[in-house]
Amino acid sequence: MSADPAPAPPHAPTVGFVSLGCPKALTDSELILTRLAAEGYATRKTFAGADLVIVNTCGFIDAAVQESLDTIGEALAENGRVIVTGCLGARTVGAGTGPEAANLVRQVHPKVLAVTGPHATDEVMEAVHRHLPKPHDPFVDLVPPAGIKLTPRHYAYLKISEGCNHRCSFCIIPSMRGDLVSRPIGDVLAEARALFESGVKELLVVSQDTSAYGVDLRYRTGFFDGRPVKTRLVDLCEKLGELAEPHGAWVRLHYVYPYPHVDDILPLMAGGRILPYLDVPFQHAHPDVLRRMKRPASGERNLERLARWRELCPPIVVRSTFIAGFPGETEAEFEHLLDFVREARIDRAGCFAYSPVAGATANALPGALPADEREARKARFMEVAEAVSVAKLRERIGATMQVLVDAAPARGRRGGWGRSYADAPEIDGRVRLLPPDRPSRALEAGQFVRARIVATEGHDLVAEPL
Repeated sequence: MSADPAPAPPHAPTVGFVSLGCPKALTDSELILTRLAAEGYATRKTFAGADLVIVNTCGFIDAAVQESLDTIGEALAENGRVIVTGCLGARTVGAGTGPEAANLVRQVHPKVLAVTGPHATDEVMEAVHRHLPKPHDPFVDLVPPAGIKLTPRHYAYLKISEGCNHRCSFCIIPSMRGDLVSRPIGDVLAEARALFESGVKELLVVSQDTSAYGVDLRYRTGFFDGRPVKTRLVDLCEKLGELAEPHGAWVRLHYVYPYPHVDDILPLMAGGRILPYLDVPFQHAHPDVLRRMKRPASGERNLERLARWRELCPPIVVRSTFIAGFPGETEAEFEHLLDFVREARIDRAGCFAYSPVAGATANALPGALPADEREARKARFMEVAEAVSVAKLRERIGATMQVLVDAAPARGRRGGWGRSYADAPEIDGRVRLLPPDRPSRALEAGQFVRARIVATEGHDLVAEPL
């Protein structure tokens, strides 16, 4: 995702910027862009004509690594002056003789100006200053209070922590982003308030492990507006709900591990403080596979946990991701996973065919499946998951829902697109809004509209604005 141009004084040094990867990387990009704007740099979407280029990379799976390397190559070809940051910047290859020799980016693209890992705003800015001196004028340069954002104006991601304490066998994120470091709760809430006051109507809470927020700080008490608040997920959610309410805004939780204390959040969902939506990375359902994955939750009680959540908050929507074809996965274990998806009635499910990642301990596990078998299992999984999802979507026909409008060309005279509380941007379905039945009724991006669901289209809903 490329950055929108940032305002800057005439003749300001210009930085081309591209952001790849997950929402957590996106928030890193927003921090860098905010610092650039604060110091008087201009930013642009293109490489050509910029004084230098920053590429924020992803390095989790092979396809993401290749996309990042290709983008760096394109930036070098078009511009020649490139700074690399993000997860791929932390990847190494071989034994090497030192950090430079072992760095994957430098091995493939030795002409880059600098390479940093993720969550490294200071290091990136140091590299920018080294190769493009800053033009900061504190009396001229202005930065929005909420910082520079790469999302549409009406929604934003809020990162509450960095890193992860788990050592899942298929994942190398901790080696790139480190152990869990929770942000001070006062800082998180201050950022949330600034975002709501800037017009954000949906706040998406992200981290590597949202449920673990505050564990590293032993849930110590912080302060916001002079009042004590514990650094703990349920307290954070309660305060975010309070901040969102005057603005009629949504708060959505992502990357929530299914720990027992998540139950404490369900009353806030049932009471309308935060959206009844949980993004839970189950990854698998069979206990033996989860043990080989070294997942923090066993999976043996997840059906009970889902039933409890639905009892506490009947409207709740659960989305999840799964891995098919993990090393040693038997046909019986895979069928167990399919049975889980059917019985759990996961509203939205994504699936990856297992892909070996350099440095992951899962690579050494016995029983590696052929690539075509892994892909075949992914296809079988998605067939089951899509049938469940479509059946649940059809249950919404006839219901009236609140929809956040994402796009409405010509003020909605030809209809538009939006999302219900059940749909996170870019990863779930959408709501296709039909043209209003009266000319005076306009649709506007970033506004809420009440709409009656009249049909389904694949993973999407079709609705009439009321």
